[in-house]
Amino acid sequence: MLTSGALTDWLMLAVGAFVAGLVDAVVGGGGLISVPTLFAVFPNAAPPLLFGTNKLAGIWGTASAALRYARGIQLRWAILLPATVAAFLFSFCGAYAVSHVPADVLRKLLPFVLTGVAIYTLRKKDFGTVHAPVTGGAGVTLMAIAVGGAIGFYDGFFGPGTGSFLVFLFVRLFGQDFVNASASAKIVNVATNLAALWLFGMGGHVAWQVGLGMAVMNVLGSQVGSRLALKRGVGFVRRMFLCVLAVLIVKTGYDALLRG
Repeated sequence: MLTSGALTDWLMLAVGAFVAGLVDAVVGGGGLISVPTLFAVFPNAAPPLLFGTNKLAGIWGTASAALRYARGIQLRWAILLPATVAAFLFSFCGAYAVSHVPADVLRKLLPFVLTGVAIYTLRKKDFGTVHAPVTGGAGVTLMAIAVGGAIGFYDGFFGPGTGSFLVFLFVRLFGQDFVNASASAKIVNVATNLAALWLFGMGGHVAWQVGLGMAVMNVLGSQVGSRLALKRGVGFVRRMFLCVLAVLIVKTGYDALLRG
């Protein structure tokens, strides 16, 4: 159970949840803000409880952004549906694998993979600026299942950068621009977050009062973020994508190489 009576703590949680929702709605990576906020306010709490509470807060904002995008653009459900179902199912597999497979190799590899994604995006100036989605077919469906399954497993097993990887793959493999890719990523992310929340909830690792309180601000932030993305277009989302990648590279690099 998480308890805090200090007004400053609740203000910190509210601001952190709002900013996390805004950033996450545009390009993912909201957990980079909300998780450290929870750890700062509740330094003595068990990490699983904080992660579970973060999932509860975040899933509402992600779902809210997904609905906002769905009203503003035409989503490619022929790709999204198989990817989302696969992501949901494989999230459980990833969570199960956590207790059986060491994550050290993945932790050390992640900053280099993220750096490669950033370099690729920077070098291809038109990457994600043109929306030319691939047409349906068995091959595209299988690719969607593979992407959803791989990202779902990764999110359940490890997690950092899931939203950024989804955006990158929807641009690279399915020909979407950054706005459409971000919208697609939100749909898949709802599925992986739901699976994670289910597992955390069954284990008693969710502080419902704190999580639902943060969820209100997370939804408000996500509405602002999704409106900004739809209004300002692919250039804005591309810049935000690169900024989030830079923060992820620093964070994962520190965790892998310096913190041990």
